[in-house]
Parts: sequence; C-alpha cells; structure tokens
Amino acid sequence: MSESPPTTPVCYRHPGRETYIRCNRCDRPICPDCMREAAVGHQCPECVDEGRRSVRPARTAFGGGDAGRHGYVTKVLIGLNLMMMLVSILSDRGGDAVAGGSGFGGLMGGSTPLTNWGAVLGQAVFLDGTVGGIAQGEWYRLVTAMFLHYGVLHLLLNMWALWVLGRSLEAVLGPARFVALYLVAGLGGNVAAYLFSAENQATAGASTAIFGLFAATFVIMRRLGRDTSAILPILVINLIFTFAVPGISIAGHLGGLVTGAMVALVMAYAPRSHRTLVQSVGTTAILVLLLVLALGRTFALLG
Repeated sequence: MSESPPTTPVCYRHPGRETYIRCNRCDRPICPDCMREAAVGHQCPECVDEGRRSVRPARTAFGGGDAGRHGYVTKVLIGLNLMMMLVSILSDRGGDAVAGGSGFGGLMGGSTPLTNWGAVLGQAVFLDGTVGGIAQGEWYRLVTAMFLHYGVLHLLLNMWALWVLGRSLEAVLGPARFVALYLVAGLGGNVAAYLFSAENQATAGASTAIFGLFAATFVIMRRLGRDTSAILPILVINLIFTFAVPGISIAGHLGGLVTGAMVALVMAYAPRSHRTLVQSVGTTAILVLLLVLALGRTFALLG
C-alpha cells in the first residue's frame, strides 16, 4: 500500500493560500496577509487581539490614564476659556469692551454683560432694581466665574500659565484626576472669594484654578522626589503680584492655592492598595466642605 504524499499547509483564514509559516502562539498556519509582527516571530490576528485584551492599560504613578500625556484636557480648557472670552466680547454690543474690557482697547479689563452674569457675586441690587448674586440662588456663579475674564490680557496671562502647568500635571495625574483638580481648585478659590469679599464685589478669572495648579505642582514634585527650587520662585512672585496689584481677588487666589494643595495631597499620598477609592472619597469630602462654607456665607448674608 503506497503512502499519500504530504499535503502543503494552508492559511487557516485563507484556505486557498499555501504557507509554511505558523503563528508562534497558537501554531496555526498563516499567510503573509495574516502575519503580525511579534516580539519573536509572527502571530495571527486573533492571538494579537487576545494579547492586547490581556495587557493592562498603562497607568501613571498616581493611578491616572496614560492618555494624559497628550494634554487633551488642558487644550479643551484653554479652548473653553477662549470661547467664553469671545462670547463676552460679543455680549457687549456698543459698549467699551472692544477686546473684552476697558482701557488700552479693552486689554486691561472691565466688565461685560456676560461677566456681570457669571462672576462671583455675593448679592447686589442691579440697575433694573432686581436683586441677584449667589446668596439669591445664583449658585452657578461659583463655577462660571472660573471661565470668564476681565479683558484679553487677563485671559492670556492665565492661559499661558495653564498651558505651562496643565500639560505636566495632566501627564502625571491622568485626564480624569487632572480635570477634578482643576475644577475643585477653581471652585475653592471662588468659594473663598464669596466668603471674604464684599457682598457686592464681583470677581472672575481662571486664576483660582491656576493657583491651585501651582500648589499641586509643588506637592506632586515633592511626592516624586524631584527638585522644587524652580517652582518656588514663580509661586512667590505670583503671591507678591496678588497682594501688590489693586483689584486682584486675594481671597480667590489664596483659596485656589489652598484647595489645590488639599486635592493634590489626596491624589499624591493615597495608598496604592485603595488609591482610586481614597482619591474619590477625599476629593468628594473637599467638595462637601466647600459647599458647607458657601451655605454658611449664604445664611449670613440672608440673615
């Protein structure tokens, strides 16, 4: 009885194609179209997909997603602030806000209808006789104020700082943790402005969040064991600027600084075993504290 001649293997995905190459993982024959480069040899598409599913996504030192290195959140925040500046300029039809405020063609600040609507304001009587402000139920001002600016120069200074600080922090913390830091720090600064400013004094700007980023950068660098000598002079200069220049919300800047430091401490020193839980609970506790402080100020103004 004669033996049958050996058959040439065919690709398991393309039966009409002969091949002598096999997947290093499952040993099935694969043709050149199905070959995928591997660390050693080649793999089939199914084994490559299975390997990708079994690989844990890269995380930062503080548990954040690796996507933060692209700086998407920082870019979105800058874009949102620029958009709000444009809307603010357009809202002042026929007014003096040629570039978002008065003085030097609007560069040096001034209010617009949009900043009047969204700035931090305890309570005040408006020109039409109505009473408004946070104490009168306009709680949205504690959030909207961090996206509004008095003039283009005010905007550009804050956006430059956000671009410099934001990308580094986002890369280290990840997008979700970074946006939480930014928003909570901004809210903390606005709550401080609500607590310690005159009830009829309006304040706005991303500076509350930016000062939070300054504090967070210092905390994060210390946690990573890096040299903080470069960030300290910048922080000191900004603090001197805060106290020396009239019209700047000292309470807002310091409130953002303290809140940013608190959030950063929670993010940086959460135990690895329960990191996400501790970070979430800690950040929520800070939010609750801010809400309690704002409620206390509201009761004081209405009482």
